[in-house]
Amino acid sequence: MTAPDVLWLSVSPNLRGFDQPLLRVLSQQTTVAEWQYRQTLDEACSLRNALNLLDDYLSQETSPIHLVGHGTGGLLGLMYARKYPEKIRSLSLLSVGVHPAVDWQAHYYVQREMMPCGREVLLAQMVYTLFGKQSKVMTDVLAKILDQALATSLSPHSLWQRVSIPPMNAPVPLIVCGGANDAIAGLNQFNEWWSWLKDGDRLWQCPNGYYFFHYFQPQQVAQQLLDFWQSIGLSPALVPAQS
Repeated sequence: MTAPDVLWLSVSPNLRGFDQPLLRVLSQQTTVAEWQYRQTLDEACSLRNALNLLDDYLSQETSPIHLVGHGTGGLLGLMYARKYPEKIRSLSLLSVGVHPAVDWQAHYYVQREMMPCGREVLLAQMVYTLFGKQSKVMTDVLAKILDQALATSLSPHSLWQRVSIPPMNAPVPLIVCGGANDAIAGLNQFNEWWSWLKDGDRLWQCPNGYYFFHYFQPQQVAQQLLDFWQSIGLSPALVPAQS
């Protein structure tokens, strides 16, 4: 079996469908693997446990890998890259602000405390926040997915506690991608990354993109990632095909 060049970190089984368009595009140019973390209802949410499981997986690799994560998956990747930089070729963060623990769940729980409305209404509002304006049918479908994801996704937050993680640098080559209309890892958090970048690191903002911008614009996002990997020197398998 060919070892993957790129590893996508999936930490929410209910939301991984939004990652697939990008993974399909990337798979046309390089070897991509998907690492999945599945949390049961009886299991305590633990970034440390996920970090250990990820290390068990990556300890089987014989060469450094390109790590990619969206939201909390990106937070996990950042924590891993800081702890084991020798195992990581580069780190790509999607919808991760300079305060990396700020995810959509944290936004949801804050809204639960502040707004006197039911869960269904709040989830419908979250759909608008995360995806932009949708039809009533699609809003209902997406709200149901988000409802399920609250119980099964890795996140440091809950209704009773929010966790804050201060900004931190990445000791490996880094690209941070965000959506121009993202209200979770918003413009201020995106721009504050400039203070933490090294020479060769990159920031890229997807025009008109929301929190799940990579689902709607997979070609654009894939091209940014491939160009970045090309810029830091790649194996032949990672060089984009000539048109």
